[in-house]
Amino acid sequence: MEEEQRVTDLIKELVLRLLSQSPQSPSSSIDTQKSLRYAIRILSSRMTPSIAPDSAAIAESIKRQLATQGKSSQALAFADLYTKFASKDGPGSIQNKWAVLYLLKVISEDRKNRSDSRVSSGFSAPVGLPAFSDAELGGYSGISRNRGTLEKGWKNGVILVSKDPENLREIAFREFANLGKEENGVSEEVLVRDVLYACQGIDGKYVKFDKSVDGYVLKDSIKVPRATRITVQKLCELGWLFRKVKGYISESMDRFPAEDVGTVGQAFCAALQDELSHYYKLLAVLEAQSMNRIPLVSETASSGNYLSLRRLSVWFAEPVVKMRLMAVLVDKCRVLRGGAMAGAIHLHVQHGDPLVHEFMRQLLRRVCSPLFEMVTSWVLEGELEDIFAEFFVLGHPVKAESLWREGYRLHAGMIPCFISQSLAQRILRTGKSINFLRVCCEDRGWADATTEAAAAAGTTTRRGGLGYGETDALESLVIEAAKRIDKHLLDVMYKQYKFKEHCLAIKRYLLLGQGDFVQYLMDIVGPELSEPANTISSFKLAGLLESAIRSSNAQYDDHDVLDRLRVKMMPHGTGDRGWDVFSLEYDARVPLNTVFTELVMARYLRIFNFLWKLRRVEHALIGAWKTMKPNCITSNSFIKLQNAVKLQLLSTLRRYQVLWDEMNHFVTNLQYYIMFEVLEVSWSNFSNEMEVAKDLDDLLAAHDKYLNSIVEKSLLGERSQNLYKTLFVLFDLILRFRTHVDRLYEGIHELQSRTMESLLPSRDKAKSRRQLNDKTAEPGAWISDGRKALTQRAGEFLRNMGQDLDMIAKEYSSLLEGFISQLPVQQHIDLKFLMFRLDFTEFYSQLHPKK
Repeated sequence: MEEEQRVTDLIKELVLRLLSQSPQSPSSSIDTQKSLRYAIRILSSRMTPSIAPDSAAIAESIKRQLATQGKSSQALAFADLYTKFASKDGPGSIQNKWAVLYLLKVISEDRKNRSDSRVSSGFSAPVGLPAFSDAELGGYSGISRNRGTLEKGWKNGVILVSKDPENLREIAFREFANLGKEENGVSEEVLVRDVLYACQGIDGKYVKFDKSVDGYVLKDSIKVPRATRITVQKLCELGWLFRKVKGYISESMDRFPAEDVGTVGQAFCAALQDELSHYYKLLAVLEAQSMNRIPLVSETASSGNYLSLRRLSVWFAEPVVKMRLMAVLVDKCRVLRGGAMAGAIHLHVQHGDPLVHEFMRQLLRRVCSPLFEMVTSWVLEGELEDIFAEFFVLGHPVKAESLWREGYRLHAGMIPCFISQSLAQRILRTGKSINFLRVCCEDRGWADATTEAAAAAGTTTRRGGLGYGETDALESLVIEAAKRIDKHLLDVMYKQYKFKEHCLAIKRYLLLGQGDFVQYLMDIVGPELSEPANTISSFKLAGLLESAIRSSNAQYDDHDVLDRLRVKMMPHGTGDRGWDVFSLEYDARVPLNTVFTELVMARYLRIFNFLWKLRRVEHALIGAWKTMKPNCITSNSFIKLQNAVKLQLLSTLRRYQVLWDEMNHFVTNLQYYIMFEVLEVSWSNFSNEMEVAKDLDDLLAAHDKYLNSIVEKSLLGERSQNLYKTLFVLFDLILRFRTHVDRLYEGIHELQSRTMESLLPSRDKAKSRRQLNDKTAEPGAWISDGRKALTQRAGEFLRNMGQDLDMIAKEYSSLLEGFISQLPVQQHIDLKFLMFRLDFTEFYSQLHPKK
């Protein structure tokens, strides 16, 4: 109470001081009272200046004004006084210093304006506070309606200048206000408060949420103008958007442990919640302003701290834009998660409005934070921290040998659109390389490589260092990490696990490139493999393999390589011989079995079987040649026979020799083509690609290319199946020829024995007959019936053998013709070179010209 009385006394003193400066006679007590009441009315009003409450800025403005008027000394004096004034602090000091400065500035400007008015009008006016009529002090009953009022006002020391001397504007304002009250059943202040409630998702007294129209509506029973109803409806859109965003946040947080929310969804909800927190702060400010009375139209100029529907629409302009965007994102991301959600939000960043663009960037930086942490952890540590399956790299529990090929893969639907496909592939390979080194190679050198990569990229290995908008930095980190880790991985494969040496060992032993070893192995296992497959011991074959290794240059290879070479007996059926089931296998352990998988080794086994059959055929032809070589000696045994039999024998042997030469030509050229133009050329290309490989994927691709080249060029591919079948029929026919040659020379040797016996004396014949084996003594065998019968038997035997030979030769010519005719139509060009080698003299082309 004492404070209020003190303020009143100060105001009264100020009014008296101002009135005392008037050049007119001293003011009466009535004028003083009127001026005092007017001053108190102004000070107790709700008017606020349209400037920021900054005392330093107002003081600077006053100093600048004095300086521009040429009053430098006064400006300095004011600066000194302001410094002392501003330093006063504590009890009894003025708190609102800026208000005092503003009041003094306004009074100074008013004094200057009045001085200018006196000069321009040619008469003097008082400097103090103006005198006001009764209407201005509290009513409209005393409004002057004629020019005489001006004169009366002049007598009181005031000149009243008005563009509306009859005050018609004031009367119109009052009538408008009364008309508005009659038309509105609800005041605007109440509607403003209801709109603010609706914007918080709360039903107001008159504005409530209607589920049928899915929005906030003003009841039809409420009497308001149509424009007001439309304005309320537009403003309540913010409340509808708020309900949607708030509902999504609540629903997602309630379901958070569920997989369909995830950490990215949680970050999205947290970012939305932060935006709603700023929104709540705005509503709090608006709530405070809504408590102030909305002034009449005539009072608008003197009352600014209030809230009307029109002002509310201005306040809501920016929040509505943000809330609409958040509602759109909520609708779009409701069924998305992880990288797919981040990508969907990223599509809205490309916006021309700077406000929307910056808002989306800040939102995405929060949303993408878990995603970038996953990428950093995967690239630098190989850790897949993806509990809710949100990352675009998926892991699968597999065996160590399948870790690289099947352990990890990209989930295309989770790759955000701000990460390119090539970058995603590189991210996948980098983390996969770290896991391969850790699990398969038991290596820890990758940690140093990742540290060096982070330093080279200008980032750190700690989490949270990268975020949205730093894709270039992320790509730089991934490139540096991939380059160093891939190099380290290849060094481990080449040096520690000797990948190149094992590839060469497979070429030597499974692809039969070690010639002396293969030849000796075939010589010692041949008799054993001629037996039925079910009677062969794999342990005995393993011993023979060990003997072949010790008896050839293979003994000088690394013991680790030789220990991996083993005998493998394939499944066999009834009637199979050892040749049909024998094979070699190479034990490729971790991590080599990442390259030499079971499928790859099955393809190597198929190539081995083909090459082993080819070597067997070659070995059979060599054995036939050894049998046929001493034919001149054999023919001398038939000197005592008739010339017709001798000519028949020589003719038969000659035909056998010609057919052997033809078969040997085919097998030799085919083997040369396989061993040199297929295996050696493919190995040379593979060696070159191993030297330039930059990562394990390049190495796997080079090996697959190497293996595919061998398969395609060796007639084992899908496109050469008909040719492959024809070739194996030819091989079987050549083996049949070898059996036929053995039968021929067995018969010739037996006939030779009978012929020699017929030339011996009788006593020696009996002794020789006792030495004959049981087979020749069986029924159907040749018996000593004299030289004539022996000659007839020999002629019949040679005729039968000749007929069988003709059948073999005819079948061989037909098969060879079909084989050669298929070569030109093969798609692989190297198979055309095989035709050139087989028919370089164009013998077969001329023998069987095309029709």
